[in-house]
Amino acid sequence: MDEQDCRGSNSESSGELRIVAPSCVNKALRQRIRTALQEQGPERPGHHWMLYIVVTVAALGGLLYGYDTAVISGAMLFLRARFILNPMMQELTVSASLLGAAVGALGGGRLSDMLGRRRTLLLTASVFAIGALCTALSSHWLMFLGLRLVAGCSIGAIASIVPVYISEVSPSRLRGRLVTAYQLALTIGIALAYWVDLVFTNAGLGWPPMYAVSSIPGAILLLGLFFIPESPRWLASKGHWTEAADVLERLHGPQAIQEWREVRTALRREKRGSWRELFQPGLRMALFVAVGLALFQQFVGINTVIYYAPTIFQYTGFTSASSAIMASGIIGIVNVLSTVVAGVFIDRVGRRTLLLFGSACMTVALILLGAVFMLGPAHSGALALSVLLLYVVAFAISLGPIFWLLSAELFPTHLRSVGASIATCANWIANLVISMTFLSLISSIGKSYTFWLYACMSLLAFLFCWFLVPETRKRSLEQIERYWRNGRRWETTPHTLTTHMKSSDAHWT
Repeated sequence: MDEQDCRGSNSESSGELRIVAPSCVNKALRQRIRTALQEQGPERPGHHWMLYIVVTVAALGGLLYGYDTAVISGAMLFLRARFILNPMMQELTVSASLLGAAVGALGGGRLSDMLGRRRTLLLTASVFAIGALCTALSSHWLMFLGLRLVAGCSIGAIASIVPVYISEVSPSRLRGRLVTAYQLALTIGIALAYWVDLVFTNAGLGWPPMYAVSSIPGAILLLGLFFIPESPRWLASKGHWTEAADVLERLHGPQAIQEWREVRTALRREKRGSWRELFQPGLRMALFVAVGLALFQQFVGINTVIYYAPTIFQYTGFTSASSAIMASGIIGIVNVLSTVVAGVFIDRVGRRTLLLFGSACMTVALILLGAVFMLGPAHSGALALSVLLLYVVAFAISLGPIFWLLSAELFPTHLRSVGASIATCANWIANLVISMTFLSLISSIGKSYTFWLYACMSLLAFLFCWFLVPETRKRSLEQIERYWRNGRRWETTPHTLTTHMKSSDAHWT
């Protein structure tokens, strides 16, 4: 049976999608997977070097996100003089791309369901690369805002799709580490933005080249996307079973058979649904947890540091633009190194454990930061830098990468991009709220109370994770789906599931 016959054999009855994929996988591909499995054995870890190349290319979307959000921190020191910006206009300047990102995140999920993860990334990366160059040529403040809005739409869509794509191409045992590559790329983008800002500041070139540089990684991502495959789970959900199995075999090697079984078992039971299904019993809590993590990731105040780091350091005694940006650059480097640590431990220690530890440390750091500002600028420069480093480390090993990972893990295949896009949209909206209120809060209640407010949010995040966030380490995406549908209970009879899957393998032949 060829691919066209395979698609024709999928039928809908009472809204259900009946999957008859096993008979559609070509004989040569099945034999390759069986041979590899016999040579290595189902219990031994196997993965293919191609997987790491694919993840590296996709993770460049995180680098775009990080650079685009952080470059404003140094550029703002020049933009407020160039366009004569008051505090409210500065907040609008920071927030323009965030508003676009919220819209892009919400639409990106639907678009990727229709076109595929890879094609949608190709489209959005193209828009971003062109928008970055045009932003550097802005001659008026309103023109700058409009272009940042367009570029923000692209970044929002990329931010919602890349973690989903990486989670769908990754085997269960490596998924945490590989999705963390997205957050690592994001932090590299942030650090790169700080140091690029510093170079152009010292060269006296101002803000335009800071934005022009972001088109370079955008072009690299665009080029790389031509050489990576579509998500195998998306292909399977659209009936392209031969292509899906071929991608799994290329990326996972001998372990492709196990991933194939999980995908097939899940898709057999799925219905063609819409985003409304996320509000039904069983998945409603998954959406609540994902959106809650999205909000807390921003409400702990991380992007006040990312967007306003040089401004914060000027509050604490770093008088020149260069010294303030240099201190921000140190923050960026520590952020990258801490994310590397998170990647090492996230599949060993677990998501929930790191979330609890990180949110507790952030609470302490934010309380200390508020106390530091009580001392005044003459005494707070070095102390503020030290406490901010502690805060960034705590964030980078917890809410930073784990929100993106869980937003891509918590939903079933046919709703994963939609669920992730809703969570990402909530994340951008919270980001917008924080960026729009930071300077106003400082003006109205003072620096210390502003950071103590963020400390309260961090404490609430700790409680939220303690009571509601499950540990998904070493769980397949399909097992996580069953956890929600079973009323937040993990299956206690894995042998039964394995037996069922093995018995269904008879259909392969």
